[in-house]
Amino acid sequence: MRRFRVALAQINCTVGDFDGNVRAITAQIAAAEAQGADLVAFPELAITGYPPEDLALRRRFVRDNLAALERVQEATARRHVTAIVGFIDLGVDTYNAAAVLHDGQRKGVYHKQFLPTYGVFDESRCFRAGEEAPVFEIAGTRVGLSICEDIWYSSGPVREQALAGAEVIVNINGSPFHAGKRAEREKMLATRASDNAVALCYLNLVGGQDALVFDGGSMIYNAQGELIAAAPLFEETMLAVDIDPDAVLQVRLHDPRLRRLGAPGSRAVRVSIPTAPRDPLPPPMLSQRPREEAEIYAALVLGTRDYLHKTGFEKAVVALSGGIDSSLTAVVAVDALGEENVVGVSMPSRYSSEGSVRDARALAENLGIRLLSIPIEGPFQAMLDALQESFDGTEPDVTEENLQARIRGTLVMALSNKFGWLPLSTSNKSETATGYTTLYGDMTGGLAVLQDVPKLLVQRLSRYVNEQAGRDLIPRSVLEKPPSAELRPGQLDEEGLLPYARLDPIIEAFVEEDRSLEEIVADGHPEEEVRQVMSLVTAAEYKRRQAAPGIKITPRAFGKERRFPIANRYRGF
Repeated sequence: MRRFRVALAQINCTVGDFDGNVRAITAQIAAAEAQGADLVAFPELAITGYPPEDLALRRRFVRDNLAALERVQEATARRHVTAIVGFIDLGVDTYNAAAVLHDGQRKGVYHKQFLPTYGVFDESRCFRAGEEAPVFEIAGTRVGLSICEDIWYSSGPVREQALAGAEVIVNINGSPFHAGKRAEREKMLATRASDNAVALCYLNLVGGQDALVFDGGSMIYNAQGELIAAAPLFEETMLAVDIDPDAVLQVRLHDPRLRRLGAPGSRAVRVSIPTAPRDPLPPPMLSQRPREEAEIYAALVLGTRDYLHKTGFEKAVVALSGGIDSSLTAVVAVDALGEENVVGVSMPSRYSSEGSVRDARALAENLGIRLLSIPIEGPFQAMLDALQESFDGTEPDVTEENLQARIRGTLVMALSNKFGWLPLSTSNKSETATGYTTLYGDMTGGLAVLQDVPKLLVQRLSRYVNEQAGRDLIPRSVLEKPPSAELRPGQLDEEGLLPYARLDPIIEAFVEEDRSLEEIVADGHPEEEVRQVMSLVTAAEYKRRQAAPGIKITPRAFGKERRFPIANRYRGF
């Protein structure tokens, strides 16, 4: 019985860190050989980190990436294992590519054929699409290679390679996370494996990169579309599995579909000889899909940790109002960075309730973080005095409310400048969507941890945090009290907005699904409420353009995925 041993190296790469990425790749090549692997694969653009964006348009960057690939190639010398490594290839143009490296030589290259230009992707801006779908004979097994988007097309290179006799398909990815995406992948990959009668190895990047989080979750399917191995989400790991190419052949003998489609003329390129006898592997890991709150929370933690560490920050500062958004932000920060690397700051005003001040203090004690207290009554009164003559004859309104938020933003930035702490802003997606957040105030920060987390989900995640802790890590009173910015006496969020149970579904339909007014009303929402929300979302675009990047966890986040002009009079909702 033939055994083809595949190792999928689910690693965390950093954009532009050629030395660090090469070290990680070469270490995993050695580890894969130690496990007797015939083939070890690395994620999409592992050499450069993903996505490199406009760095890929710089000649020096592309050449440095090629030099880094040469170092990895040299590391395969006198090794039995073959490595598949994502990099930027340079020919008549640049290509999103994967190199096949063996015994110090580059045996071949695959160029990504389907370049996504939707959502967060804009690959046609940087790369030319490939045209060939080579097959490589590795340790006596015919292997097809593809990159990320290529696998989503039923008539793409995977089909062509299967027709050319590929028994195993290796698909390397930089596929960003959003809630529920693993289920989508599983359904598609099972279909692709069974339709092409191939063993399918799906390898994904793990780690945070700016607003994106890559969740890993690498998987291997047999030729009948059955999941036989799955790596955990949000963790670096190596998934090693023995594949039986003869079992793939047997499935094909019983399935006439590929036979009827004929075969292209491409031939397999021989790469390496079979490896020596080796010890059997333990049963493959088969990680289960976690509950939604667990995977979203893990994404927020990983995204926060990598954003700080990859941008050179060690500590974060969070303005603690005693509300649920700042509380959840602080909990995420502690899990990401450690309690010693998170500082809370309480900035009570004349309108802050005793309960909120007490809740902020209780949260800090529960988390074990340092809490600074800087009352803003003095600066607030000084500003009112300074503006008194200019505001003469006017009534207090949102202007005075925003002054308090902007004082707090100034103080947080002063702490950041003085001590090098990264400020984490606390606005959630519901507030960001409707503009119910203060520009240069509570929007101040280097990372908006909850920017893509709607208010109802903030509440669910907060309850999840307490459930996992086995105690009220976030004080129960924080979860139970009505949301309020506390910028005027008796203020409640629902006075300026709809109740979140009615607001969030409208935001989801309009922002994430691009549904029309008529469609959303047909779902049972009052037309007046839908118009109100749509108007607020459209009017707040200028604020979002000035917001800190936020961690993507929904299918459509603000920023790269939703691009609307600020000067915009279209109201054809």
